Amino acid sequence: MPRSHNIRCRCGKVRGVLTPTRPANRCVCYCDDCQAFARHLKAPDALNDRGGTEIIQVPPSNLTFTRGAEHLACLRLTDTGMLRWYSACCNTPIGNTPANPRVSFVGLIHTCLLGDSQSRRASFGPVTMVVGVKSAIGKVKPPSAGLVSGIAKTMAMIVKARLSGAYRRNPFFNQETGAAVVTPTVLSASELSAARSATE
Repeated sequence: MPRSHNIRCRCGKVRGVLTPTRPANRCVCYCDDCQAFARHLKAPDALNDRGGTEIIQVPPSNLTFTRGAEHLACLRLTDTGMLRWYSACCNTPIGNTPANPRVSFVGLIHTCLLGDSQSRRASFGPVTMVVGVKSAIGKVKPPSAGLVSGIAKTMAMIVKARLSGAYRRNPFFNQETGAAVVTPTVLSASELSAARSATE
């Protein structure tokens, strides 16, 4: 049975809980955007030795911040990019969301999920999707896996949230206005170039 999983930034100012959710979509993404996000925040623990980020895609309605939501910060790599959330107190990557709250899912980054890989497996199952492998570090790339089934799981989450109205319960967006709870900052051209060059 899936179990609740605690959320915490490195310094402990941001805390929360993720209630059980299945199917969750546990994946590893090697794309240059995820690498650039981690490196811009100077968060090497968000990446494995090949540049992959472990991400758990779940409905935002299952996530509650119990402390420190005022420390949430948000950036976009470009002015049309995903919203990438982190803790301003200690630059812990937290997750990625679409800019439109009606497209209701969050990709939580393992750096904010307490416990090790085994505890994440108990809560969310095994890694079933591996994507963005062309950007992985090294000449020999990891094999990709689970793209079609992963997209299907995410779409099922989105549709279910729309039909049930659960998309309105999203800690990253104001329920009345639909605006992000923090105004996203967009990386400057020089910041983006520096973050991307570090991935090469």
